[in-house]
Amino acid sequence: MKKIYLDYAATTPIDPRVLKAMIPYFSDKFANTMSLHQMGQIASEAVENSRKTIASFINAKTEEIYFTSSATESNNLALKGVAFANREKGKNHIIISSIEHDCVLESSRWLKRQGFKVDELNVNKFGFVDINQLKKLITTSTVLVSVIHGNNEIGTIQDIKLIGKICREKGVYFHTDASQSLGKVDINVEKMNIDLLTASSHKIYGPKGAAILYIKKGVMIEPIIHGGGHEKGLRSSTSNVPAIVGMGKAVEILQKEGKKENKKIEKLRNILVKGILENIKGTHLNGDPVQRLSNNANISFPSIEGESLLMELDFEGVEVSTGSACSSRTLMPSHVLMAMGAKPQIAHGSIRLSIGRFTTEEEIKKAVKIFIKVVNKLKKFSPFSV
Repeated sequence: MKKIYLDYAATTPIDPRVLKAMIPYFSDKFANTMSLHQMGQIASEAVENSRKTIASFINAKTEEIYFTSSATESNNLALKGVAFANREKGKNHIIISSIEHDCVLESSRWLKRQGFKVDELNVNKFGFVDINQLKKLITTSTVLVSVIHGNNEIGTIQDIKLIGKICREKGVYFHTDASQSLGKVDINVEKMNIDLLTASSHKIYGPKGAAILYIKKGVMIEPIIHGGGHEKGLRSSTSNVPAIVGMGKAVEILQKEGKKENKKIEKLRNILVKGILENIKGTHLNGDPVQRLSNNANISFPSIEGESLLMELDFEGVEVSTGSACSSRTLMPSHVLMAMGAKPQIAHGSIRLSIGRFTTEEEIKKAVKIFIKVVNKLKKFSPFSV
């Protein structure tokens, strides 16, 4: 049985064109970028070409792109690096949203234990942060505001340009996690007033093991990994050349095909949402119905327990998630849905569906039929009522 993969927000398969670009750097061009010989220079040039491609895609300067191993590392570097670099200036206050990815939440909690003050922004029922609260929370001791661009669970897209403008006017650094939004939403770091931005390779059909942190020139930041001075001393560790080459190629493909692809994906997403909402009583779309990522659909099934639904769907050949893949093995309700005001029963009965480049309309229509079948089956055993 061929599986219907509806978990692209967790990770994407590598595009064959990306894999083809990577292969030489595993064997023929395998050298360390720090080596001074010819092979080392070839590897270094490949990394710099990827850096240039990615910088162009978000309207950054090439030297403002720093490679890391993951979005989690980039987010940790952004928060911890900025916090410690500015602490002696009396800047010890950080503001995040209540619906950040776990790596931002946990980094903030760790910083709190180190003596920093951390405030979380409330969100409304659609997942948008409270802009008025943001304005009130910023003080002279605020060093950084971090708000996720496109939410990884519900898909809601924040007004990053406005948030960045407020931060810029207050003299506060602004960081956004764009891991889910890169390639789905136009990003211009200059026009959107962004000081730091996180993006990940494996969310855009590139390999795992590569990500970036954009750092606007002039931002004060300390490294959190020390060693041989890679990435201009900010992120020491031997460069993962094949993965970085792959990320560069993945972005190159997005530059050429992204807009057309997103229209196709959004159309399929709408067919999926309509098919479920119109045929399964009591279902509800979480997040903003319009201002959301093209590939995301987070749906509540009030009379069904999410993990049971996930397992039954998997048995039927449909692969989905109950929320962020990084925390899907926990039995706690989604902190994102809870922050939006959802009751625990609703949060527990929510499923994240995410489609992508290789999803077909035939798969979507088949998935809808399987959803209807599975939900009807589970309702017979459910202790809840719709």
